[in-house]
Amino acid sequence: MTKIITSAPEILWNLKCKLGEGTLWVKEHSSIYFVDIKKKRICVLDVKNRSKKIIRVNKEIGFLAHVKNNIFILGLQGELRILNLKTKKIIKSIKIERNIKLNRINDGKTDPIGRLWFGTMDNMERNIKIGSLYCLDQKLNLKKVDTNYYITNGPAFIDSNNFYHTDSRARRIYKIRVDKNLKIIQKKIFKKFSIKNGVPDGMTVDINKNLWVAHFHGAKISVFNKKSNIIHTVNLPAKNITNCAFGGYNNSEVFVTSALKSMNENEIKKYKYSGALFKIKTNIRGISQKKYNVRL
Repeated sequence: MTKIITSAPEILWNLKCKLGEGTLWVKEHSSIYFVDIKKKRICVLDVKNRSKKIIRVNKEIGFLAHVKNNIFILGLQGELRILNLKTKKIIKSIKIERNIKLNRINDGKTDPIGRLWFGTMDNMERNIKIGSLYCLDQKLNLKKVDTNYYITNGPAFIDSNNFYHTDSRARRIYKIRVDKNLKIIQKKIFKKFSIKNGVPDGMTVDINKNLWVAHFHGAKISVFNKKSNIIHTVNLPAKNITNCAFGGYNNSEVFVTSALKSMNENEIKKYKYSGALFKIKTNIRGISQKKYNVRL
């Protein structure tokens, strides 16, 4: 097994996100996309020409996934929205959890065959398990796959039937297997975080099927092998590390978001780049995230 080597984190954009999330590499745009949930904005950094762009939306946004060209699907509070980011034209709107007004969509990713998976959570972050995990297929059929989460995060896919998914507040990363009908046939705890390690947040998988996990309150990314053992750590100058995605040159760079949310003045002084976007170079390639393979 190749030993993982990583560079020191490079600060790409110190835009002081309240809750940076949703890292997404779009190769044909040579750009990293991410969101600031609480400030209701999509942030875009073109790594070729270093141009930066902020697109504002009218609801809190947990993630976005690429469809084609300038068309993306956004995970918003109470809604999935397919739209053209350039023209702002809405192509499709799908309401989510109409009966749970205080829930919002949090993290989301596409799987290896282009289905969209996402989770919901209580936006007030109360101690209640009303979050669920969903899958939206290529025909816009929505299926609730799992329930009883405090704060959903991930998922990160091993293959089209096996993936990791997190309940951040419970400090648990689960390993889940589903059948062809998306029914869970196995769910077990892959890793339970201790309080000193913070909270497991967003995550991604490399080509060796190692899991890269962002630590909220933990100022680092940990890499776990298939047996759930830590094989590498990347420390960052931000306390709340929220999400990570492979992209860039040869798909061997990791883009990392962070957050200022819930930090006090002393913590901000200590971790002065909290809320920034970072890049880490590695000797390992990531698994490219598929487009959302919807038939529009």
